[in-house]
Formats: sequence, C-alpha cells, structure tokens
Amino acid sequence: MASKRFKAAIAKIDNTNDLSVSEAVKVVKSNATAKFDETIEIAMNLGVDPRHADQMVRGVCNLPNGTGRSARVAVFAKDAKADEARAAGADIVGADDLVEKIQNGEMDFDRVIATPDMMPLVGRVARVLGPKGMMPNPKVGTVTMDVTKAVSDAKGGAVEFRVEKAGVIHAGVGKASFTEDKLAENVTAFLSAIQKARPTGAKGTFVKKIALSSTMGPSVRIDTSEVSS
Repeated sequence: MASKRFKAAIAKIDNTNDLSVSEAVKVVKSNATAKFDETIEIAMNLGVDPRHADQMVRGVCNLPNGTGRSARVAVFAKDAKADEARAAGADIVGADDLVEKIQNGEMDFDRVIATPDMMPLVGRVARVLGPKGMMPNPKVGTVTMDVTKAVSDAKGGAVEFRVEKAGVIHAGVGKASFTEDKLAENVTAFLSAIQKARPTGAKGTFVKKIALSSTMGPSVRIDTSEVSS
C-alpha cells in the first residue's frame, strides 16, 4: 500500500503533459523527501528487440557530475598492470585469488575491469558475473590495457547500460542532493549516450518513453523530443 507521503507526491504531479528535462528534474527533486539521499533514476522504453543482435543497445555513459556514490572496483590484472590498477584507486586487484573470492561469494565490488590477457581467467566466473551485469566487456571499456582510465571512469561516474528483454533501459543518474542543473546535465548526457548507441537494426521510433523518478518517489514523463533524432 502506498504511503501518505507517496500519495501526496503523486497528487502534485500532472502526467497529462510530458516535461522537458529541466522541468522533470525540478518535480522529481521536490518529491524526493525521504530521510536519506535518494537516487535519481531514469527508465527508457526503446523500440528494439534485444533478442536480435542488430538491435542490442549497450554502452557506457560518463556522467559529467558523477553518480553521487563511489563505486568499488575490482580489477583482474598481473604484475605492472596490477600495480597500475592499485595506483589508480582500484579497491580489489588480483588474478587466480580474485577468481577464488568470487567463487566463494565474496563480491564486495560494483564494477569489474580486466586486461585482455586475463579474460580466459575471468571466464571461469562468467556465470557469476554475467547475471549481475559485471562481466568485463571491451564494448564498454572494461576489457582494456588502459586500466588507469578504466578505473578512473568507474570511480568518476561511468554508468554502464544494457537494454533488457522488454526493451527497457534504466540507470541511476545522480542523487537528490545534486543541484537541478547538475541533475539535468547528467540526464541530458545519458539521453545523448542512448541515442548514440542506437543499433543498426532499430526501425521506426527508437525512444518510445522516458520516465524519471527518485528511489521513493513517483515518476514523471520526459518528452521524447528531448532526445535528438
């Protein structure tokens, strides 16, 4: 059952008209009244069927103002690259020992990065990392020799996205404590990243619906014309 706070928030929203990014941010931020710093979340319905390879939407967006939380990063690397990862601020660095930790259920991290030579080793825990969306992938820059940049991006606000079976993409784009301008910049950057990731197999309307909400608040619709065609 919806709380009184949630019902009051819904009552203030006019969903008869889709909003601009700045208008949506203002409404959602004003309704983020929980006792903690709520995450501002975006959800998009896309006109794709990800069961077809040429309609998969996947990538990474570097939010200009970060996500508001510090991601814990694990890196599969050895020798000099392992030292590089530690210097860049990686929280966990390893090889066979990291595989063993993951197999034992020790997964105190949010992102996984690997150098290319480590991928056969990473493959041993693919069944664990894959379902959690953590499997390193060169398409999103998490399989790379430039571990310094990869760790820096992950720590600084890089958000991975991947369309789900129903054609939906969702991600956190900041915190309610951010200013309206910073949230709007992050939302705009994310929308641009999705548009740039439009697959060759996408026909007709690509972005069908955009909604913005806070963790505990109701959602508002963003005008799809905010995404450049």
